[in-house]
Amino acid sequence: MTHTLRKAAVAVAMLCLCATTWAAQRQMAPATTSTNAQQHELRSPDGQLRVSMNIDKDGLTWRLEKNGQTVMLPSRIGLVVDGKEAIQGKARETECRQVNQYFATEFYKKAYVVDNYATLTLRFAKASVEFRAYDDGAAYRILWQGKQARVDSEQAQFCFSGDPKAFIPYVNDNRGGERYCYSFESYYDETALSAMYRDSLAITPLAVCLDGGRKAIVMDCGVEDYPGMMLVRDESTARTSGSELLKAVFAPLPLEETVGGFDRLNLVPTKRANYIARIGARQQLPWRAVVVTDRDADILDCDMAQRLAPPCRVKDTSWIKPGKVAWDWWNNTNLTGVDFASGMNTDTYLYYIDFAARNHLEYIIIDEGWSGKESLMEDLSDAIDLDRLIAHGQQKGVGIILWSSWRNLIGNRPTDGYDQAEAVMSHYARRGVKGFKVDFFDRDDQEVIASAYRLADCAARNHLLLDLHGLKPFGIQRAFPNVLNFEGVKGLENSKWEPRVGDGPLHNQPRYDVTAPYLRMLCGPMDYTPGAMTNAMRNNFFGNNDNPMSQGTRVHQMAMYTLFEAPLQMLADSPSAYEREQECTDFIAQVPTTFDETIAIDGKLGEYAVVARRKGTTWYVAAMTDWTPRQLTISLSFLGSGTHKASIFADGVNAMKDARDYRHTTQTVTATDQLRVSLSSGGGWTAIIR
Repeated sequence: MTHTLRKAAVAVAMLCLCATTWAAQRQMAPATTSTNAQQHELRSPDGQLRVSMNIDKDGLTWRLEKNGQTVMLPSRIGLVVDGKEAIQGKARETECRQVNQYFATEFYKKAYVVDNYATLTLRFAKASVEFRAYDDGAAYRILWQGKQARVDSEQAQFCFSGDPKAFIPYVNDNRGGERYCYSFESYYDETALSAMYRDSLAITPLAVCLDGGRKAIVMDCGVEDYPGMMLVRDESTARTSGSELLKAVFAPLPLEETVGGFDRLNLVPTKRANYIARIGARQQLPWRAVVVTDRDADILDCDMAQRLAPPCRVKDTSWIKPGKVAWDWWNNTNLTGVDFASGMNTDTYLYYIDFAARNHLEYIIIDEGWSGKESLMEDLSDAIDLDRLIAHGQQKGVGIILWSSWRNLIGNRPTDGYDQAEAVMSHYARRGVKGFKVDFFDRDDQEVIASAYRLADCAARNHLLLDLHGLKPFGIQRAFPNVLNFEGVKGLENSKWEPRVGDGPLHNQPRYDVTAPYLRMLCGPMDYTPGAMTNAMRNNFFGNNDNPMSQGTRVHQMAMYTLFEAPLQMLADSPSAYEREQECTDFIAQVPTTFDETIAIDGKLGEYAVVARRKGTTWYVAAMTDWTPRQLTISLSFLGSGTHKASIFADGVNAMKDARDYRHTTQTVTATDQLRVSLSSGGGWTAIIR
């Protein structure tokens, strides 16, 4: 079915669904405002989540409760513009309503998103604050009502009772020594909020573990023309006694920059303003959101980031083609059994194209080295005949994506204009290139966020895909669906240089693999780059740049193709490795990169995850665990009537000794079946059910 017909079919089906949803919910208690003009209340559609707002002499606070239990204590909201607080005094007017709607998605883990919420807007003299209460969380954003202005600071607090444990992703690898220059790749420190490092910023999403297994996940959404939000522990007396307070921190606007950072690939600010942003007349600021869930698995199917992102701005998306990519960098272009020297040369990429075509992969990437370090138009590699590769790819039905650093694409000053980016993109689009992997942004101040939107628009006009590295998703992926993936994740590349400490690797990668889907993936797709065919247990793993391996089992890697959201998904290992393991490669090649439906079956943050996704009438199911072996039961109640054939890959009986060991079986299943699944240490399980 074509993309257009698929969207039309979804729309017809959803008209019926939403009519039923609206009829069912119209009887619910609407959002309410109390008689006291200084106190306001909002309830979610199911009535279980309550948002309370209070305006006092110090300004505005908001508070969250679920089923009568406190989720977040009163937390301050503020905005200082041109030296004056914009959110103070009585709210002049309130707007309160219930919204029941849906929207079709472009390239996502489901074909449509149901967007039901209660909303209330408080209007102050210079700004308004719009609140939304969903069944699975709450959010607010500030709506500036004035003219162009300078934002000196924004106050966003998140106050939690007691001293709960949290999953904290610290900023810990600054580029060029600059505090706000970071790649957004963080492992998670699991510690009490009181133990947060005083001198360290944390990125979002950040999870706070409340009583009874409940989670409150702090994040920002729909960021545009404004800096991203980071968090620190607030040690001021502003917090309630017996509580811990997180507060937002935003990178100040850069005033001067220099080329530097890693291998001179970054633009590193050397001078920043004493304010965080310049905003236009009636600008909408990003959403500040708290996802609230009692069941960890539900986080795997949460749509908060999609709901709060700006709507699609690309009128014709029919040219955008998600898919899988044969990638060169992780495997160091290691080819065996060929009659040429492999490396960054034409023969190597001809082989990658042929491999992609044989295995029905849509793209290859030519990573760093095809162009000079200072230009994408000059000093190009003589060893690569790009036009020949493009022509061969067109003949084979395989597109070519090129690597670029952000600064090489835009020039050495983002404010100099985008003539260079337009010239580069239009030049390579005319030659037949399908997209760019843009690397080393490594910042999310206002300048970089605005730059990403301009690049996405430029790429869309030239029918180019983008894969953004050195950034985490922030909403642009819905506005510009040609932005298919983001890095900002501690992906497989880290295994190349992972040191051993004692009897194992320094970092617990399998635990991260079952943490990131709940937190990092909550804000959008992630370019983890899975697919290692050399796999190891803790006792025999070691970092190896030229011949890398993964922590955990073969099927742990294979399960990532279903479990990890990535409309543009890599096959990180070499064609030679996949050809030696053709049975595994055939399975991986069949897994789509976008889906029509997602069901979060089971899981626990940091321990394991089980997900089922549907494309058409075929289901794709995957489970992964940390280093703890597990026995799980997977209900197949999501299947339709009748019998179905399942192709299953499971950890082999000897996977605890040799992580490459797996077992491939087929069996007939029905919706009444419950499959008993054994996961090895660092293991996985995955199936295609037709």
